[in-house]
Amino acid sequence: MTAPSPHPSTEGITPYPVGLLLAGRRVVVVGGGQVAQRRLPALIASGADVHLISPSTTPAVSAMADAGEITWHERRYAEGDLADTWYVLVATDDPAVNTAVSAEAEQQRVFCSRSDDASAATAWTPASGHDGGATVAVLTGDPRHSAALRDSIVAGLRDGSLAARQYRAHAAGVALVGGGPGDPDLITVRGRRLLADADVVVADRLAPRELLAELPPHVEVIDASKIPYGRFMAQEAINQTLIDHAKAGKFVVRLKGGDPYVFGRGGEELLACAEAGIPVTVVPGISSSISVPAAVGIPVTHRGMTHEFTVISGHVGPDDERSLTNWDALARMSGTLVLLMAVDKIGAIAAKLIACGRPADTPVAVVQEGTTAAQRRVDATLATVAETVTAAGVKPPAVIVIGDVVHVLES
Repeated sequence: MTAPSPHPSTEGITPYPVGLLLAGRRVVVVGGGQVAQRRLPALIASGADVHLISPSTTPAVSAMADAGEITWHERRYAEGDLADTWYVLVATDDPAVNTAVSAEAEQQRVFCSRSDDASAATAWTPASGHDGGATVAVLTGDPRHSAALRDSIVAGLRDGSLAARQYRAHAAGVALVGGGPGDPDLITVRGRRLLADADVVVADRLAPRELLAELPPHVEVIDASKIPYGRFMAQEAINQTLIDHAKAGKFVVRLKGGDPYVFGRGGEELLACAEAGIPVTVVPGISSSISVPAAVGIPVTHRGMTHEFTVISGHVGPDDERSLTNWDALARMSGTLVLLMAVDKIGAIAAKLIACGRPADTPVAVVQEGTTAAQRRVDATLATVAETVTAAGVKPPAVIVIGDVVHVLES
């Protein structure tokens, strides 16, 4: 994509947009500073044989050389360095060097991009972004203008707001997408992109509801809510729903709260689809076990205080024969405990932890509807948390954090 350039030095210059296939071809980058650091990853990803010429580099560029991703010639540029080169990027802070490299490139008929003077270059590096199998590249002659346009276009492709989205059909199958802790902005970029491609969405109660409102009218939304002690869709029925729609040629997104594999039964759904021969894509989500505490200022780990945190499902109480949790071991640990689905069992859990040796005055924070507009935090101790939760009328969903990290950022 090209657009009128607001940059005076490139006014009137019209570039010819082309995609270079550089795999296995020699590319030279002169200069190892911040510009090279930004440009090198894309050149590496293209498969180019990248040679960096610079007496010094940033630590990040040096790490690329140490990893064997580029060849670093630790010296200044010298005439003849562009022999057998297909493309050169000049990114030094020395105008004389940049001019010399440009001159050799012109003589060798090698296209040359310059970070200091686009008007003196024979190639411009576009501001580029990716969405699925598409690459968006914008050229204006002004890097800031190009980047702004690139960001707008890529954002539109990813959230489905660009009309072009409707012309791209996704292959039949299932995607298990983690929607994050509740705030619709916290779903991953890939998750949002696949959601925009969906023919059918099977959504949990804890999945970001605002995202469903953005779906086109042709998308079928199936409610698979599992409300505690209320109406629910059996797991077997959910599995069969995914399979049936995928077999009918539809692309199905199973939208879950948090992460599909953190108490989300994503493994069960994956196995069911695999046994039925349905291709499955798993998109990890931001788990509420770490993001909700973070949203209220609680780090689940903190240097000098805890070296571990444990995430526990509280839907089965400590005295229930179905419990698989070693509560004795948890009580003896000094790290952070994070409880999910534990609001109605917190009294029994707190009592068990105290009985097994966890101090009764251990700080506890209960965060309801974390990352959403309804978010609230209630503080207590192990000894008082049951009474506090009842008095405050805390309802699911809530994340409960136990440990000294609860108040670490308040001191």
